[in-house]
Amino acid sequence: MGENGLTPEQTERVVAIAMDLAREGDTGQLVEFIDHGLPVDVADPADNTLLMLAAYHGHAGTVRALLDRGADPDRRNARDQAPIAGALFKGADEVVAVLREAGADLDAGTPSARAAAAMFGREHLLAD
Repeated sequence: MGENGLTPEQTERVVAIAMDLAREGDTGQLVEFIDHGLPVDVADPADNTLLMLAAYHGHAGTVRALLDRGADPDRRNARDQAPIAGALFKGADEVVAVLREAGADLDAGTPSARAAAAMFGREHLLAD
């Protein structure tokens, strides 16, 4: 058993459930997991964090709740993608605004948020 009293298999299952909640934007249940000890920057096998999945799927409220609990707005996945670039790619304007407000690095990752905005004609979202 791990330090949290769960077996590795149970821990893996809890992380998988949390990842699904982030994808679905189920903020209430997701923050319960975090408030009960799940690390806010836990990642799946592709190094996607809860924040990355919530951002990519356009859930601004979930993104805000994760940031409020200390999620790293610039943590990149195994493909060097940052949450803000994923939100730009998906056209999630409100998520982009929340991440900018949190100080997301517009030059982090591949492609960077600036490059993604230019690719998809969304430069207005990054204008000061």
